[in-house]
Amino acid sequence: MREAAVSTIRESRFDRLFGAFNVTVLLLVGLVCLFPFYYVFVISFTTPEEYRQGGLLLFPKTWTLVSYEYLLSTSTFMRATGISAFLAVVGTLCSLVITSSLSYGLSRKRMRGRKPLMFLILLTTLFNPGIIPGYLVVKELGMIDSLWSLIIPVITSGWYVLLMKGFFDSIPVGLEEAARIDGCNDMSVWFRIILPLSLPSLAAFGLFYAVSYWNTFFNAVLFINDTAKWPLQILLQNMLIDSSTAMGGAAASDTGMASIPSETKKMAAVIISTIPILLVYPFLQKHFAKGAMVGSVKE
Repeated sequence: MREAAVSTIRESRFDRLFGAFNVTVLLLVGLVCLFPFYYVFVISFTTPEEYRQGGLLLFPKTWTLVSYEYLLSTSTFMRATGISAFLAVVGTLCSLVITSSLSYGLSRKRMRGRKPLMFLILLTTLFNPGIIPGYLVVKELGMIDSLWSLIIPVITSGWYVLLMKGFFDSIPVGLEEAARIDGCNDMSVWFRIILPLSLPSLAAFGLFYAVSYWNTFFNAVLFINDTAKWPLQILLQNMLIDSSTAMGGAAASDTGMASIPSETKKMAAVIISTIPILLVYPFLQKHFAKGAMVGSVKE
């Protein structure tokens, strides 16, 4: 008994040491991962004079909003932000309507052609047509230099359809039948019964779609030639190359904003482009885990 007690004490001490070691390592890894974000944040609020002194800035002596004032005073940056906001809002709404209605139809066994359609959707998750066929389709549809070319080709995802179908499979058919007895048609059942029950799933997939549309880059490079229709991510990429050219020249040069270092403007642009998603996520977080997992595991 005494030897067993000594062994238990040794094991508990080892567990505590091992736990402390794990916490220390994870904290160090977390700090290493967070440091680039902190550095971007600090540089965006640094005065031009302090930045030009060089060296590693961990905490500026004077905080300033001059880089943000410069960006928000340029029509180029504001236009690109508005385009990205349009893609995120309109694109997300269109994608949710298409994805939810398609997955709901596939979850009802009375739907005709359900199995062939399921097979075609499954194929899209396994095979990609490629860049050139996709570009030719968009070109033939006359959508080059149109913002709809950034929405329609990616308006839904086969993988999201299958996941959401699993969620709709978990909704009892009896609810639908009871609504029909009360006189509801298909559209009434959809809007008054199914959609209210689908809010967690819609919130989760809506976040996925919103982040994807807000970060639109590759399709914009392929389909948008007009610089006036660049989304925010394309503008940021061009700012990394030449900030003055990307912003269409210096704004409000009479106030001295043209002398702001390009690095502080780039960091401020990164912060501004990140804020919308950071603001949206807390409101959807309570639905996120539930909406992403419900329907994926059957009891």
